[in-house]
Amino acid sequence: MAYLREIRMWARALRVEQWTKNGVVMMAWFFSVADASQRDIVRGWESFLLAFAMAGAFSLISSSFYLLNDVSDYDSDNLHPVKKLRPVASGLVSRMTAVRVALTLFATGFAYPAMVVMMLPSRTLAFATVLAYTVMQCLYTGFLKRIPYLDVFTLAAGFVLRAVAGAAIITAYISPWLLVCTLTLSMFLAFCKRKNEMETAAESREVLKRYHPRTLKTCIIVSGALSFLEYLAYTLTSKMGMRFPGLSLTSLFVLGGIVRYTVLSWRKGDTGRPEMVLLSDKILWCILTGYAVCSVSAVAVAL
Repeated sequence: MAYLREIRMWARALRVEQWTKNGVVMMAWFFSVADASQRDIVRGWESFLLAFAMAGAFSLISSSFYLLNDVSDYDSDNLHPVKKLRPVASGLVSRMTAVRVALTLFATGFAYPAMVVMMLPSRTLAFATVLAYTVMQCLYTGFLKRIPYLDVFTLAAGFVLRAVAGAAIITAYISPWLLVCTLTLSMFLAFCKRKNEMETAAESREVLKRYHPRTLKTCIIVSGALSFLEYLAYTLTSKMGMRFPGLSLTSLFVLGGIVRYTVLSWRKGDTGRPEMVLLSDKILWCILTGYAVCSVSAVAVAL
């Protein structure tokens, strides 16, 4: 049983539950499946495995930076009601061990895009995107996380880089509307997270003291509205939207999800952990199910 506790402890330290965020890497592959102009790209298993392995590489690299951030934020995390329970902050994992594991994870994750670009030079953009993500995460860990609003933009930009890497690894086209929607939706979730942190543990991070509550609420509303409008523009103007007109109806579910998440944030729900909200809120589950059914139906009807 001791080894099971060890596994659970490291799963918490690596924040395995947040690997779901790297599903963004698969976005280009997912949308290319139904795109007649890109069907040759996604034919067979090769493109799926390339994109899936890239998602795995991002999972390892992101976990390495989670550990490095925990080491960097050791003192401030001990002032947070939830973060102080993390393995590094609580002392279950020593800071030196965390650094060693982080370097091992990073080397393993970075090896994949490096190997791919050596074998397939046409995938150079994928490697460059992972490299850019790494540099950005180093800057975030070093000082960007201490600058209000810029810290949120940096986190959101990481999701855009994930989406670009997923497209570049299979040489697929991805709509600019989807990329800007990914950026603003990520900012929306991050602003909601900052609001929750201000309400529950304002003393745990110096940057939280520099956020203005009213400005933060405005940022939540604006980023949420922009996310909906950008997704609607995608369904109405992109090649995918023109081929499958029914996709525009899915924007109603996107709007519903944004409104529901905003309500949870205003009610002081646990929006400090978006991945847990998405897994536990029944209304959001219904909205996500409706989105999936509507998307599949829109594609099936047009084929």
